[in-house]
Amino acid sequence: MEILVCVKRVPDTSENEIELNGAGNDIDRDDLVYSVNEWDNYAVEEALQIVDKVGGSVTVISVGDDESEEVLRREMAMGADKGILLSDDAFENVDGRGIATILKAAVEKGNYDLIFTGAQADDGAAQVGGMLAAMLDVPFASLVNTIEVNGDKLKIGREIEGGNQEMYEISLPCVLSIQTGINEPRYVGIRGIRKVASVEIPTLGAADLGLDAAAVGASAARVQRTDYFLPEMGDGAEILEGSTEEIIDKLVELLKAKGGLK
Repeated sequence: MEILVCVKRVPDTSENEIELNGAGNDIDRDDLVYSVNEWDNYAVEEALQIVDKVGGSVTVISVGDDESEEVLRREMAMGADKGILLSDDAFENVDGRGIATILKAAVEKGNYDLIFTGAQADDGAAQVGGMLAAMLDVPFASLVNTIEVNGDKLKIGREIEGGNQEMYEISLPCVLSIQTGINEPRYVGIRGIRKVASVEIPTLGAADLGLDAAAVGASAARVQRTDYFLPEMGDGAEILEGSTEEIIDKLVELLKAKGGLK
């Protein structure tokens, strides 16, 4: 089975203190530490487990600048067989539809049975997987947390509201967006990172993909981010400051004072 996993380089929220930029239309990205999107990491692990069971190969692909190559190498160190970087000045400031358009062009250059995306990425829109499936005219399922391969079909489970689970049968080829918790991503060691450090990763631009740069760039975006802001503190809201222990003590005292604890 040939599996393609779409991955994204995002700010590592565990390593950064996120602040707004001066213009108020994005986060301040200077000096941020980046890593692979958490949901995408689970998707890569699931792809590797499927290939371990039924055979095949795993390719990871990313839309981004040259620095996105680091997340491709990280997932290749994890066990992915190949990486593809989709990078072009024309791809800057694209919206979700633009990303899906770029990925569709890359998918059509290969022969994939199964395509994974993470359930969402750092912008939280959770839209690229569904758009990509629609453009490719293949089945799609989101928030997938179990997968069982049955020949040319998959038995999948989806997480829905209320802690319930839906089970479906879906035909290949298809696109699935993977939920965290579907597995436990394996540890990536220094030996694995060194092994793939010199592996060539092809970079494809708009011309390589047969795309009109004007059709996928910022000017073609139908969705634009206009504002980033911190919500105003509501009436009665209070921000507790201090160390973790100090905040816990303050919270306990507040709960006692307001009748929440006895």
